[in-house]
Amino acid sequence: MSEYTRFLEGSDRDFPRAQSPAERLHLDVVLLIPVLAIAVVGLFVLFSASDGDWNTVNRQIRNFVVGLGVFLVVAQVRLDTLERWAPALYLAALLLLLMIPFFGVGAKGAQRWLSLGVIRFQPSEIMKIAMPLVVAAWIVRHGLPPRPGATVVALLMIALPAVAIAVQPDLGTAILVAASGAFVVFMAGVSWWQILSGALAALACIWPAWLYLLRDYQKQRILTLFDPEADRLGAGWNIIQSKTAIGSGGWSGKGWLQGTQSHLDFLPESQTDFIIAVLAEEWGLRGVLGLLVLYGLVVARGLWISFTAQTSFGRLLASAITLTFCVYVIVNMGMVAGVLPVVGVPLPFVSFGGTSIVTLLLGFGILTAISTEKRILSK
Repeated sequence: MSEYTRFLEGSDRDFPRAQSPAERLHLDVVLLIPVLAIAVVGLFVLFSASDGDWNTVNRQIRNFVVGLGVFLVVAQVRLDTLERWAPALYLAALLLLLMIPFFGVGAKGAQRWLSLGVIRFQPSEIMKIAMPLVVAAWIVRHGLPPRPGATVVALLMIALPAVAIAVQPDLGTAILVAASGAFVVFMAGVSWWQILSGALAALACIWPAWLYLLRDYQKQRILTLFDPEADRLGAGWNIIQSKTAIGSGGWSGKGWLQGTQSHLDFLPESQTDFIIAVLAEEWGLRGVLGLLVLYGLVVARGLWISFTAQTSFGRLLASAITLTFCVYVIVNMGMVAGVLPVVGVPLPFVSFGGTSIVTLLLGFGILTAISTEKRILSK
């Protein structure tokens, strides 16, 4: 064999393939494309829901630009750095949550924000990210599958901020925060008797939570779920109007910008929590199914990233981020369709709102960092 032939055969080993721009930026294109597609669909729906208000659409675009900037920065962070700083981030978020009763800013009957003068933010949004990080770091540090003692400590770490958020009151965010931590514990391989014990403990907390934790309007929302017609002009109005909008869309919808429930102001919160009803009325069932396909692609990629992650920390974290994203979609669509109580959970990348978009893209930045992690550690 000539030297030239040997050179050609060994060239792939001697000269590594040049990286693409996406690889250099640590981007997972398969994950990013459906996310951006959902965002584009969301802008069209938001334009209609806001009665053609370009200011609202432009603000949403700015929210995405900021979120994508956060996404790109977080995608470059090493997993060992995230694992190392997880406890500090959790403690900082918990401290901010505990400050809300004393220094919090109220709006619409809820006290959820802290103000730093130029900016106002919700510490609960920080906890959405800090929770799966710290629980995954804790469980991995104490070995897999987790022992009962480590599981109990993890559940306490989940319960404390979840209760603090629920009393603000913000039941929707409390559910998301608790779910993000619970998914880590579940995916860590806890035994079935631990799962059963946790489920029984959760059931035992329902009655005390109903008596001492939930506000009267939250109780009314839950009761309205079973009979919305009992208070058609009050607590049942939201569900009745959203179901009317969904049903009137049929298979093909009334056409973009042609919805009546939102444009005639029958549909409440049409730009935020109930925006999927606008989509269903104007684009029909096929539009909703198309959006669900995009969500399914995001979830499928997220689960694939969790299955192929190179560390236990990465596997648990990717699973929690992906499954919590599922909870976002299921709870929002369920409450708009009248099968779940109205708890104020936005539809990911479609509902108007800066904080939720930035938080979601931060989580997907972590997911991308896991996807592009090159180090192989033995666990």
